[in-house]
Amino acid sequence: MTAPAWQADPYTDALRSGRGPLFLRRPDGWLLPLEVERWCAAPDAADLTVLERCRGTVLDIGCGPGRLVAALAALGRPTLGIDVSPEAVARTVRTGGSALHRSVFDPLPREGSWGTALLIDGNIGIGGDPRALLARVTQLVADDGVLLAETSPLDVDERVQVRVFDGGSAQGSAFPWARVGTPALLDYARSAGWATDEADQWMVAGRTFVALRRA
Repeated sequence: MTAPAWQADPYTDALRSGRGPLFLRRPDGWLLPLEVERWCAAPDAADLTVLERCRGTVLDIGCGPGRLVAALAALGRPTLGIDVSPEAVARTVRTGGSALHRSVFDPLPREGSWGTALLIDGNIGIGGDPRALLARVTQLVADDGVLLAETSPLDVDERVQVRVFDGGSAQGSAFPWARVGTPALLDYARSAGWATDEADQWMVAGRTFVALRRA
């Protein structure tokens, strides 16, 4: 059974149940586990280090089920999530956040004025072209805006076609994705208009992050 990427079974089923298993699957059979249970839970210690670095209005790109959007809203921080999955948007709204069913490459509210943009949970992979994604985010944030991105803990720079897969018989359609470690992210960011010389880098519980500012 094949369904549209991120928009129907098995991804929708996983978000509705709040649990996996769920994977991104390459054509060669390699599987990248997706941490559905963590995404559907409250922010963990690593997430909190991201939240404390947010400033101004926040745009969560690929917000998923909305744990970060809801947490920021509870703190009184003006925040909007965007996601291509209708179920992700619906779950974000149910948990108290604001979200729109949009791609980051669609026209978005307040372009050029967001204080912080988030690319967490591997979302630097959106579209399979990190340089194009980072260039798009420069159009979204203010001149003094910040990008908080989660990178792969491995030194990797990979562009692949993947499918969302439940480990059994259900999978979505193929779509482009990227995995990017911190060194590769900094290279792409530099060419896309982000300052990297004093980039804030940190690791918590095996997860790695970078904070970038406009050049």
